[in-house]
Amino acid sequence: MTDSFTTPIEQAAQVATQRRRLTIGLPRSAQAAERRFPLTPEAVNILVEQGFTVKMERGAADVIHYTDNRYSRCGAAIVDRRSTLQCDLVIHLSPLSVADVNDMKRGAMLLTLFHSSAKLTRPLVEALMRHGIIAIALDLIKEPQGHALFADILSEIDGRASIAIASSLLADAIRGKGILLGGVAGIVPCEVMILGSGLAARAAAMSAIGLGAQVRMFDGDTYSLRSALAALGPGVAGSVPHPHVVENALRSADIVVATTMNNAPVIDSDRVELMKRGVITFDISSTPGKIFPSLPTVDLAVARSCDNTLDGYRVCYINAGSAVPRTAAMALSNSLVTMLHDVITCEGMSNAVKLTPGLQGATLTFGGHAVNPDIARTAGCRPTDLALFLQLS
Repeated sequence: MTDSFTTPIEQAAQVATQRRRLTIGLPRSAQAAERRFPLTPEAVNILVEQGFTVKMERGAADVIHYTDNRYSRCGAAIVDRRSTLQCDLVIHLSPLSVADVNDMKRGAMLLTLFHSSAKLTRPLVEALMRHGIIAIALDLIKEPQGHALFADILSEIDGRASIAIASSLLADAIRGKGILLGGVAGIVPCEVMILGSGLAARAAAMSAIGLGAQVRMFDGDTYSLRSALAALGPGVAGSVPHPHVVENALRSADIVVATTMNNAPVIDSDRVELMKRGVITFDISSTPGKIFPSLPTVDLAVARSCDNTLDGYRVCYINAGSAVPRTAAMALSNSLVTMLHDVITCEGMSNAVKLTPGLQGATLTFGGHAVNPDIARTAGCRPTDLALFLQLS
């Protein structure tokens, strides 16, 4: 007799550990001087697929000409400002206000830029410590090889943008000279003078060479200068910034770009008088305004138009990278997606600082303490040794 009943057989059941989805908040920039936005819609889509929940304030990406609907289709939740500040990880490139910090979740992580540290006031730093915020400076993050991932890409954008904008200003037939940088047979090319030989200086030089200009680069660090000249080729003439050599270069330069360098020469009012009429001047150093103290500055992050004169006088342009905010957003997104993938595997913001390479050296505040010397000085306290603090926590 055949048994018509089937015998159940035990099967292995898949067991999964429930992991809470980390939330990323993208508030709108609180400062008009910061047009750059950290994530593109494509980057948001990748982060959502990796397991993050992304919340963006309404209209936050208007500065890079992306609509809320574009982000929503990529998986972001469009919410009010307070909801973005309540996330586990908040990305805001310019300093937040004290009121914003007060709305943040205790122990949350804040990703920002250190170049704006002068705007990190004592009340703001105290608020970060009071709420136990883990503040990380993106531009201080370094890879194991020593490369400053975010700072380098922003410097490269600044260098490229400065030459692109300067070229446009020179070519303007109404407010400029109506000339090209070079590349036309039989016409002497324009001269571009670059102070510094770092990444921003090299990027500016490469752009200028590509447009046919003659480039002169100055730096007191002969090793850095030698490396830059080897990378750029014979199209660039390099020199140590001896006073007479600098003054002769200023007399003939059509574009002057100042970048970050040690012992940068100060171009005072007497030296400015040596410069050509209609010369285009950029300061893309980490301390804009100090190299050209007599020139009024035009912040391209807030300027509605570029004009090389201000009441008949020369001007100095700053924040060149903010004039191309979508390019900056794409570059930042590439690096952030990689870094945040490492963060999500660390099970918590504190563990992320311990386990993610490069974050410890970029931490400003942690667990209610100021761990960066400059930030501690702003708060009027002594800095805490982060490595020791992490071992004991």
